[in-house]
Amino acid sequence: MSDVKQRSTELTTPVRNFSLQLSPTPRGARLARLLAVEQLRSWEIPLDPARQVVAELSVNAVTHGRVPGRDFRLLLYVVADTLRIEVTDTRGDRLPVLSEAGRGLRLVEALADRWGTTAGLPPRKTVWAEIGLVPDPKNLDFGGAGGFPEGTHR
Repeated sequence: MSDVKQRSTELTTPVRNFSLQLSPTPRGARLARLLAVEQLRSWEIPLDPARQVVAELSVNAVTHGRVPGRDFRLLLYVVADTLRIEVTDTRGDRLPVLSEAGRGLRLVEALADRWGTTAGLPPRKTVWAEIGLVPDPKNLDFGGAGGFPEGTHR
């Protein structure tokens, strides 16, 4: 027998995650935003721009990814200094596209550091966005009970 030491590859930062399954209705999209905000507060993570990204991706899932009787899923997770927002719906055949008519994905593109889509098990797709979590001292709405900062929220 050899005396080999194995190193553990443990993460040095905690991984936090939050997942919800919601009805593909306007109420479900609203609940996704409200519950995501409460989770971000509990993690002491800036609410904006994540709040707007969750709202836009959830509304898109309800509007364009809705199949009666099939829910959509919201997943938030944080690894190191990145928040990843994922919204999975059951319309894998309808991939999101940036268009002149809609503003939702244009907002996501403007607010997130990165975004994209991932095919899931048929008939699912996931639209995701990543936001860096560098505290901004001018952002009074950082997790806790702060107010909106003056001017832009970015």
